[in-house]
Order: sequence, then C-alpha cells, then structure tokens
Amino acid sequence: MAISTATFAGGCFWCMEAAFNALKGVKSAVSGYTGGKTDSPTYADICTGTSGHAEVVQITFDDSVISYAELLTIFFSLHDATQLNRQGHDIGTQYRSAIFYHDLAQKQSALEFINTLEQQAVLTDSIKTTIEKLETFYPAEDYHQGYFLKNPGQGYCSMVIQPKFNKFKATYQAALKEERGS
Repeated sequence: MAISTATFAGGCFWCMEAAFNALKGVKSAVSGYTGGKTDSPTYADICTGTSGHAEVVQITFDDSVISYAELLTIFFSLHDATQLNRQGHDIGTQYRSAIFYHDLAQKQSALEFINTLEQQAVLTDSIKTTIEKLETFYPAEDYHQGYFLKNPGQGYCSMVIQPKFNKFKATYQAALKEERGS
C-alpha cells in the first residue's frame, strides 16, 4: 500500500469532498484552502476573494487501489474546467479550477492530462485549470467537513450538489465504496 496525496480546486468544495470520499482507495478527502497569501485563512477570508486562496479538497489515497490519473479523470468530471474563476453561480478566484501538485511527477501527469484533453477536444472550450505548486494546505473549519452528507436538505445541497452527486455515483458506480448498511 502506497499512500499519496492530491489537492484539487474545482469550485465549492462540498461536492468534490463528498464525491472523492465515496471512492474506493480514498482514505480521506478534506475540505480546505490553499494557493493564497493569507496565513491560516478562515472561510470569511476566502469568501472575500482577496486572500488569493481557492476552496480545495485534499485527498489522501492508496495509489495501489486508485491512481492519480484516475483522480484527475474524476476531478475533471466533477466541474467545468473551461470556466475562469467561477463554477456556475459561484464567482471569484476562490472558485477557480486548479491542480495543486505535491511533486514533479504530479505536475507532469497534470500537464499531460490537460494536454490530452485539449488535443482530443474533449471539452467545448479551452481549459482554464491552472497547475500550481502546493505550498500550505489549511483545513477548512469543522462544519465544512462532510457538509453535504450532514446537510442534504440545505438548499444549495439539495438543488446544486445532489444532482451532481447522483450523476457522479451513476458514472463511477464500480469505483465506489460499499455503502454502509447495504
């Protein structure tokens, strides 16, 4: 077993965290912040758009079960990488599409993955995802962790995240952990 870490920004972290936590081989997906200039930012800091940080999910995974390339594929299916500094109605650099690499191998994999998507014209517009070196990851406040699963009736969760999560589960059914109680 080889444990690795990946960090992705693709808009609101609640949806991405729920999806990645549902995958076999993922030990944890933690909502947080990175890529900015403010030390120990809070959600309030992030929401201003002035801290420079993005909402991210940091994934700890067993790469003998799920590969970094598979995580990249899933990451690009969970958000619109052609939008600059936004995802749907969430607008600002805190919602940018970014891959924060942990080492040069991840950087190279991300560059090659995006190049392949561009060459194959998989998306209808150019990819705006940035590839940035991970400096410091700050876990988000406790109430953000597992937010979607704890608050399915909350308006944003039921109207925006639930449909995306249902599509994700249908698409990646074979890669999902067994649900408890099933």
